[in-house]
Amino acid sequence: MGGTAVVVGGGIGGLAAAIGLRRIGWDVRVVERAASLDDAGAGISLAANGLRALDELGVGEAVRSASRGQYDGGTRTPGGGWLARMDGSALERAVGTPIMGIPRSTLHRLLREALPAEALLIGAEAVSVERTGPGTARVDCGDAVLDADLVVAADGIGSAVRGRLFPDHPGPVYSGSTVLRGITERPIELRTDFELTWGHGAEFGHIAFRDGRAEWHAVLRLPARTRFADPLAELRRRFRDWHDPVPALLDATRPGAVLHHDVNELRAPLPSYVVGRVALLGDAAHAMTPNLGQGACQALEDAVTLAAALATEATVEAGLARYDAERRPRSQAVALAARQAGRMGHQLSHPLAVALRNTAMRLTPSPLALRMILRHHAWTSPKLP
Repeated sequence: MGGTAVVVGGGIGGLAAAIGLRRIGWDVRVVERAASLDDAGAGISLAANGLRALDELGVGEAVRSASRGQYDGGTRTPGGGWLARMDGSALERAVGTPIMGIPRSTLHRLLREALPAEALLIGAEAVSVERTGPGTARVDCGDAVLDADLVVAADGIGSAVRGRLFPDHPGPVYSGSTVLRGITERPIELRTDFELTWGHGAEFGHIAFRDGRAEWHAVLRLPARTRFADPLAELRRRFRDWHDPVPALLDATRPGAVLHHDVNELRAPLPSYVVGRVALLGDAAHAMTPNLGQGACQALEDAVTLAAALATEATVEAGLARYDAERRPRSQAVALAARQAGRMGHQLSHPLAVALRNTAMRLTPSPLALRMILRHHAWTSPKLP
């Protein structure tokens, strides 16, 4: 079965969906409202489930070659004491790969290069998505009108398509946390591949890249839309007493390179990821907090599952029903687990609660901690023809 598809949104999930659909014989156009795809963004960690999806899409080898394995690291206190160490080699033995760190811009470029240039319609906004018949839909992009057998809404957490399909859904809500991110301007000497440090109402973490640079992030409990005149100076003030390499990572970053976004999520689960011939994918379907590092991985799972379902089932309707049945329970369970993980991390601020959490982490046996990670990483990708 083949057909024509329009993917609304040219992010990681949308590009992956387009690659998957093309691999099963569909004619695909990706509509992206940004005037240019300038490889913006900070860094991303890819777990085994996301890498398996990339393998099935045919870009896994290229992504691995541009990534750095996260073998050594763990969770620390602001004073530098270890709460938990994670053995990337043990994870690799269990699921075949360690977690891989890669600049988001590099991942986006590799996905984009897997598509022909004519498949990308850049600088075009999907003004409306309408059903035009029992098996067709139309995407109005203003200057262009695209008819399709399938529309994939991968237009992010603020999805306009989702808002039109589910007008009574409350939409994204603020999680209570805001995140500042950056990539160091130069290579930096690090003793670990990744770290996460939990303080009272704050978190700081880093992942090392293949070229020696590193991505860092700082999560703060603040009112929504809080912004700083000089974000880097504010972070230096807040984290000046935290263990190395936290100050060094900030010092190696250009002030203008700091990104600042509030962390929003779809707290109310959607009743379906499919309406007619429109399928929701990625953050448009299940935007989650980043506490498990699974947001992009779940979008990649969506993309491969959608393509496999459409390749296997006799009709588009049957394929979309299978996609919804397979993806909604898993992705919503991961979103819930991510929210719960955040409550045990930087969101804790009471000294007693922090002390109890730290003690529990130190006493958790390594095999048990590994099993908890494997709950989300141990996903088997469906096969694409």
